Amino acid sequence: MADLDDHHPFSVARAGAASGELDTPEQPRPLDELTRARALLAAQAVVEGHTEPPRVFDPDDLPPVRAAEAGAQLWSLRVDPDEGVIGTLRRIDAIHALVAACPEDLRLAHSTAEMAHAVNCGRVAVLLGPVSWSALGGSLAALRAYHALGVRAVNLTRFDGFAREAVREMNRLGLIVDLAGADPETIRRTLALTRAPVLLTRADPQELPDDVLRLLGENGGVCMLPVTDDVQTTADAFDRVRTLAGPHCVGLSHTTSPPDGYAPLVAELLHRAWPAPDLVALAHTNPTRALRETEFLSRTTRHRRAA
Repeated sequence: MADLDDHHPFSVARAGAASGELDTPEQPRPLDELTRARALLAAQAVVEGHTEPPRVFDPDDLPPVRAAEAGAQLWSLRVDPDEGVIGTLRRIDAIHALVAACPEDLRLAHSTAEMAHAVNCGRVAVLLGPVSWSALGGSLAALRAYHALGVRAVNLTRFDGFAREAVREMNRLGLIVDLAGADPETIRRTLALTRAPVLLTRADPQELPDDVLRLLGENGGVCMLPVTDDVQTTADAFDRVRTLAGPHCVGLSHTTSPPDGYAPLVAELLHRAWPAPDLVALAHTNPTRALRETEFLSRTTRHRRAA
């Protein structure tokens, strides 16, 4: 009879329990920080603040090399001052051609909704911008034309009368104000004026005073830092921005070592006790939220004017 079989599994369990020798189930070992970092990065696409597209497109070397975790990228349209509008238009045209040549890898996105759709389809979303401040030529008409061509960020590097008009128009259109490379006073004056969150798509925290980072936190802007091979120094920079501006204001600019990706940095931040929600915000939520809030402000402003 099966229930009297000495080798029946339930008989063994009862016998062990009766003798007080029931084995405790082995507890799973905790995942190491690098494994946890990779799992966290696999759960959402990284939004990168600064990508330099190649100046010359080689069909044998497309698409451009990127970190495996990258899901959306702001592609720089910065040009030398003497290139101006024509140089910027050529750059926009070249990026359109590149994206068209890599339909299985890249997709242009003009909104956070299109960005999410591209990622869901397994493509990297390409957002156009920032445009060089000099490429505006002091013209709001040029600003509007860039927006119509799909540009979604402009790099403001000085603050004057035209800058005040441009910031208001960028808020109305839904263009991100990128303050990468701007001096502290320009950042302070812009933050006092803009109604939308700003980005620093390629920030150097050593050039940002404590008070500027605190103002950035109040604005809800995102300070996007490059990730270098020196993981400890990079993590120190992220710690400082998170402490002064808040966990909602840190983001990733780009990595100087795409084959390594972002896992080593995230593993180090886990070691420094960054909670998982802050790391998700760093990789994806913070820049996406800034872009979405800029879009929402634009729609609200246009609706009020239409009414």
